[in-house]
Formats: sequence, C-alpha cells, structure tokens
Amino acid sequence: MDAKRKKIVLDPIFKNNPVIVQMLGVCSALAVTSKLEPSIVLGISVIVVLTFANFIISLIRNTIPSRIRIIVQLVIVAALVTIVSEVLKAYAYEVNKQLSVFVGLIITNCIIMGRLEAFALANKPIDSILDGVGNGTGYALILVAVGFVRELFGSGTLLGFQVIPQFLYDLGYENNGMMILPPMALITVATLIWIHRSKDKSLQEN
Repeated sequence: MDAKRKKIVLDPIFKNNPVIVQMLGVCSALAVTSKLEPSIVLGISVIVVLTFANFIISLIRNTIPSRIRIIVQLVIVAALVTIVSEVLKAYAYEVNKQLSVFVGLIITNCIIMGRLEAFALANKPIDSILDGVGNGTGYALILVAVGFVRELFGSGTLLGFQVIPQFLYDLGYENNGMMILPPMALITVATLIWIHRSKDKSLQEN
C-alpha cells in the first residue's frame, strides 16, 4: 500500500478522528456507550455500512445526476442499514434491543453522509473503500473506548463479565453509578478530546 492510501486509512483513525476532531457522530457516541457490547456492535455496523456505501457510490458516481445525489445516497445507506439491522435481529437480538433506534439512525449519521459527499463522489472505488474503513474504524474506536470506561467503572464489568475482584467490594469499593448516566458519556468524550488535542499541537488554538 502506497503512502497516499495509508494516509487515507490511518488519518481518520488517529490524527483526524471523525468524533474527537471533526465532532461528527457525537450523539450516538453518547447514547449507546453505557456498556461495551453495544458500543462494539454499533461501531462494527458503521464500519460495514460506511465501507460498502462508499464503494457503491464511488462505482456509480459518474451516473448519478447531481440534483438527486442525496436521495440516491440515502437509499443506498438505508438498504445497507436494513441488512445490518436484520442480521443483528437474527444473530444478536439482545444487543439489537439495547441499541434500539440507533441502528436505524445510522442512515442519518453525519459521518456516513459526509464521507459520501466529500470523498466517494470524487474518488475511485478502492480509495473509497479505504476511506470507509478508516473513518468507520476511527468512529468505532471512540465508541469502544467510552463504552470500556463507562462499563468498567459504572458496573465493574466488561462485556457482562465481572472484572473488578470481589475482594475489593468486600473492602468497601463501590461502582460509580454516575458513569452509566448520559452526562458521564459527554465528560468521557470531552476527556478524550482534551487528551488528543494536548498531544497534537496543530489542533490547539493560539
């Protein structure tokens, strides 16, 4: 893989993450991250939808009339989201219930529509696939990081398994119930933003 394509994949994962740098997809990052499992599932779902949507739009980009391009994009994304939703209902029903409407709302996720407009409509299919993988992975990593912290400190578990040893509870340790409340999702994301910006001087305001 040449340097240009490596940058397409890696840039949105690290330097230009869509959530903590571009501030896209923040709502779902706050809403579904009280536990790690739904965070992982939604992250993978977005990777799949974004990658395939980018690929399809790139393939047909020269045949889409500009005045209906948004409609075409929405139809393609909606079809992909429907497929993902049905797969989740069949193989991960309990997680699908936890995610509630947020699987369906992938259709309007600004990361997906933004990449279709900004990248897939102007680039070749292979590059568009890489862009979808990179941006989807960048989004998923933030969801997983927030879900990890919130479930660990809020419930003492990860993926439903007890992680914090029982002897700590016997010594008086208690789970922080605030971690599973929505405000703590915002604070956790804000902390990640602060850490990222403190390490990247190009993102700091003078």
